[in-house]
Amino acid sequence: MNPYDVKTRITELRKKKGVSEYKMSLDLGHSKGYIQSISSGKASPSIREFLNICEYLGVTPKDFFDFDLEEPMLIERIQELSRKMSKSDLEALIVVAERLANE
Repeated sequence: MNPYDVKTRITELRKKKGVSEYKMSLDLGHSKGYIQSISSGKASPSIREFLNICEYLGVTPKDFFDFDLEEPMLIERIQELSRKMSKSDLEALIVVAERLANE
């Protein structure tokens, strides 16, 4: 069993984004203590709110639950950028990524 859970992952990703619980709560349209109540285990987000949290944090729900993935926001950014690339650019990116992954 993995030691992470939803509240831990939200805290981890929120800190990587560099945003406070207070700001994240307000940005999501909730009271200032909303994220703190989730982080403390006093509340759980609904499915809709969970999806909003993922979008806010810049991660997919799949990546949110991949607790071994240390930088899901960066991976999502690469995926976004790659969707706009030509086939030849994607092939070049793969060559570079393979070289970096083997170092």
